Amino acid sequence: MATTSTNRNPNFISSMEISQSTLENHINWLELPRDVTLMILMKLGTLEILESAQFVCKLWYNLCKDPSIWRIVRIRNNHEYELVDKHKKMMFNAVDRSAGGLIDVDIEGFGSNDLPSYIASRSSQLKRLRLACCRTISATALIEALEKLSSLKELELTLCPFETEKIIQIINTCPSLTTFKLNELGSMDPTLACDEEALAIARNMPELRNLQIIGNCLTDDGLTAILDSCPHLEFLDLRACFHLELVGSLGKRLSEQIKDLRLPYDSTDDYNYLTTYYDTDSDEIYAQEYDDIDFISEDYDSDFDEIFAQEYSPLSGQ
Repeated sequence: MATTSTNRNPNFISSMEISQSTLENHINWLELPRDVTLMILMKLGTLEILESAQFVCKLWYNLCKDPSIWRIVRIRNNHEYELVDKHKKMMFNAVDRSAGGLIDVDIEGFGSNDLPSYIASRSSQLKRLRLACCRTISATALIEALEKLSSLKELELTLCPFETEKIIQIINTCPSLTTFKLNELGSMDPTLACDEEALAIARNMPELRNLQIIGNCLTDDGLTAILDSCPHLEFLDLRACFHLELVGSLGKRLSEQIKDLRLPYDSTDDYNYLTTYYDTDSDEIYAQEYDDIDFISEDYDSDFDEIFAQEYSPLSGQ
């Protein structure tokens, strides 16, 4: 009888061997060192921790209250109006858990007038604050909070419906900023051209390195004042600033003085918001502008709502 030889690939492992190897080397995640588990949890977003991770087990619930996890807090509500109150309570809870160590706050699509004050009174080390589409936070409430945030270096206000007078007060309150983003809806209406905000930036923000003013109504005069008064400026975003003409030597000066420059008609593909006012005849353009927006959508069942209510009901005044 002929002898048959079995040629076995040395790299081949049978399914039985895989199962045995897996069992023998199984990692018990609950036995990881505390610091390692904290590093893993820090990779998660604020909503992921508050909605999911902290309910995995008692150990993780306790770890999720460690202040080191809450140095950066980002909660964004993209048109989910039924979740506005829930997200506000989450933000208050996250601020409490930071125990004064909060350095970066990102709020979008929700809020209340007591929220900026709550953050400011408990976050003396705050370096960065971002508000986007926060129609329920008044400029007055924000100004009062900014007066307490002496360590703040970066401020972003995107599509926040503040009047020019209030924006100027905000600018006057933050002379030490190195990054300022003031993004509005641009308009080509020549009667809206205005340099008040640009001149306020020029007078009060000499330390600026990064300036984004999408949709601003400044003219060449306002831009020149900024270039004259902000010698450290390296990044400048002027997209949808339709009242700029960049006549004479101004265009050349921009290219020489600014390392990273975005001009009024440059692409806005990397900007997830509307940049221009449209009327009812522009519905098709409006729809195209929204195509690339990344909307957050989550499903919530009744079991979680009950757990969540128990977790956040003690928050007073919310």
